[in-house]
Amino acid sequence: MRLSRSVAAAAAGSLMLTGALTGAAAVAPAVTSVAGSSPAGASAAAVTIRPDLLHVRGAHAAPPTTAFCEKHFKIACYLPGQIQQAYNLPALYKTGITGQGETIVIVDSYGSPTVRRDLRVFDQAAHLAAPPSLKIIQPAGKVAPYKANGSREGWAGETDLDVEYAHTIAPGASILLVETPTAENEGTSGFPQIVRAEKFVINHHLGAVISQSFSATEETFATRQRLLNLRGAYTDAASKGVTVLAASGDSGAADVKYNTVTYYLHPVTSWPDSDPLVTGVGGTQLHLNASGHDASPAQVWNDTYNKPTSEFIFGGRPPNPLAGGGGKSIIFGRPGYQNGVKSVVGSSRGVPDISMSGACNGAADMYQSFKGQKPGWYPACGTSEATPEFAGIVALADQAAHHRIGLINPALYLMSRHHASGLVDVVRGGNTVSFRQGGRLHTVHGFRALHGYDLASGVGTVNALQFVPVLAIAASHPTWSWERVMAAVSAR
Repeated sequence: MRLSRSVAAAAAGSLMLTGALTGAAAVAPAVTSVAGSSPAGASAAAVTIRPDLLHVRGAHAAPPTTAFCEKHFKIACYLPGQIQQAYNLPALYKTGITGQGETIVIVDSYGSPTVRRDLRVFDQAAHLAAPPSLKIIQPAGKVAPYKANGSREGWAGETDLDVEYAHTIAPGASILLVETPTAENEGTSGFPQIVRAEKFVINHHLGAVISQSFSATEETFATRQRLLNLRGAYTDAASKGVTVLAASGDSGAADVKYNTVTYYLHPVTSWPDSDPLVTGVGGTQLHLNASGHDASPAQVWNDTYNKPTSEFIFGGRPPNPLAGGGGKSIIFGRPGYQNGVKSVVGSSRGVPDISMSGACNGAADMYQSFKGQKPGWYPACGTSEATPEFAGIVALADQAAHHRIGLINPALYLMSRHHASGLVDVVRGGNTVSFRQGGRLHTVHGFRALHGYDLASGVGTVNALQFVPVLAIAASHPTWSWERVMAAVSAR
C-alpha cells in the first residue's frame, strides 16, 4: 500500500516497511487558542490521527529473519522470540509470571476482520500458545462491514500489530479488542467515540491496562478546553485503578499541523500521551543478535537519516522525520511525579515516560491477511509497536501484584530516582529530525538521551525480570519509601 506523506507522518501509529514507498496534575496556564491549531470554528475533536502502516517489499510467506532483512533490505528485523529475549522475559516466565488472569485492552478504530486468524498464524510461527481469550466488542457503535481502502487497511494492520505484540509480551493474558466505528479524524466523531468506548470498559471492569496506538499534535486542537473536554476516560481510569498507555508519535520532535501535510517547524508534542493520567510510550532501537541478546545497548529510535528506511517508507532519499516522539506539553503543567526531573521538563509535563522497541531499522515481524493487501509477514515499526509491548509489561506487573496497579507514572519516576536495576537507562541518541518542506531543508531540534530521565526515551527501557516485581510493589504502595518497597520485593 502506498501511503501519502500525510499518513506517513501522522502521529503515532505503526509503520510497516515497504519498497513502494503515535494523579491529576496542574494544568498549564490557559491559552484561548493554540498557536498553529485548527481553523477557527473547527469542531471540538477536529484533529487528525491515522495509523502509519507500510510494508517491506511485499508480503513474506514466513517471518523474515534478522539475517534476511539485513542482507536484502539493509535494515534489521526481529522475530517475536528475539523481542521477548531482549527484555529478559523468558526468565520472568519461568517464575510463573506470564500475565495469567489479566486482560489487556486494545483500542483501535474499525479493528481487523482477520485478527483471530492472523493471531493464530502468528502464534504458530512464534511457538506461542493462544491467549486464554480474544474478545471483540464495539461499545461505541457497530463497525461497518470491512471494505478494502487505505483507511480500513491501515487500521486493520494496526490492530493486528497491537494484538500480536501485546500477546508476545504477556502470553498468558487475555486480550479485549475494543473497536470503534469511526477513525480519529476531522469532525466530531473519533475521539468522543473512543472516550465512550473506554469509559464502558473502565466502568464494567473489563481490563486493567488500556493500550492506545494513536495521538494528535496538541496544537491541532482549536482550544485547550476542547482537548480537556476529552479527558473523561482518563479521569475515570485513574479513579478505578486502570493503567492507560499512549504512543508518543513517530515524527520525533516534529509533527504535522491540522492539514496533516505540513510539519511544525518548532518542537511539538502530542496528546493523549502528554496527559498526566496517561503513560506516554516512546521508541528505542534494539541491536540484537539472532538469539535476541544485545549486540549493543538500545538507543533512542531515530531513522531520519537512514537511507534504506527512507526509501522503504517515504519512497525517496533522506532526511525524513522518523523517530520516537517526545517533548514538553503546552497544555499540561508539570505533574508532581516529575518534580524530581524539573531540570529537564521545566514547568511542563514532559513525555515520553518510558520506551520500548519501535525502530524501523530493528522492526518487528507481524502477520496479516485482510483483503486489500497480500497476506503474509511484514516487518513493522513505530511507537505503536512499543505501546502494546509495554501494555504486556503492565499486565505482567498486575499479575505479580495480584491486583490492578493503576496509574504507574509516580512509580516509574521513583524507580528512576533510585536507579532501580530493572530500569535500563538509554543514554544514546535523540529525536531531532530533518525534512524538506516548501523547497527548503528544515531541522526541528529535539532532545538528546541523558543519564536518568530525558525527553527522548523517558526513564529508559526495561529488564522485565527485575522491573516487573519492583513496579508491582511500587505502584501498589505509592506512599511507601524506596527502602520499604525494596524490602517488600526482597521478601517475595
